[in-house]
Amino acid sequence: MLNEVERNLQDAMRVARNVVLDPRLLPGGGATEMAIAQALLETSKTIEGVQQWPFRSVGSAFEVIPRTLAENCGADVVRLLTKLRAKHADGQNASVGLDGETGEIKDMDTDGGVWEPFVVKVQTVKTAIESAAMLLRIDDIVSGVKKN
Repeated sequence: MLNEVERNLQDAMRVARNVVLDPRLLPGGGATEMAIAQALLETSKTIEGVQQWPFRSVGSAFEVIPRTLAENCGADVVRLLTKLRAKHADGQNASVGLDGETGEIKDMDTDGGVWEPFVVKVQTVKTAIESAAMLLRIDDIVSGVKKN
C-alpha cells in the first residue's frame, strides 16, 4: 500500500512539474481526442481518392480514448459516443468530454474540471504516430523480402 501511495505522489509531482514548465492545459475526458478525430474526419471529406483514408483511420484511432473511458465507466458505449460525436460535429464544443465516474457527457471546461497538460498530450500523440510509422516501415521491409 505504501508503494502505491509513493507512486501516486510521484505521479502528482510530475504533473505539477509539467504544468509549471508549460502551463498550457487541454480539456480531459477524451474531449481533445474527439475534437482531433472530428477535425480529421471533416478534413478527409475534402480530399479525393485514396489520400482520404489515412485521415479517416487516424481520426478513428483517436476515438479509442473516449470509447475506453465509456467502457470503463460502464456506460452504453455506442449511444454515448454517438452523442459525443454529435456535440463535436459543429466544432463548437471542443471541451465536451466524458465524466469517467458517472459516464455522462460534460463540458470539461465548466462542469467537469478535468484538465490534462499540453506537453503530455503532444508527446502521447507524437509517440503514437511514430510507433505507427515504424510498424508500417517494418511491414514494408518484411513484405519486400523474397522467400527462396
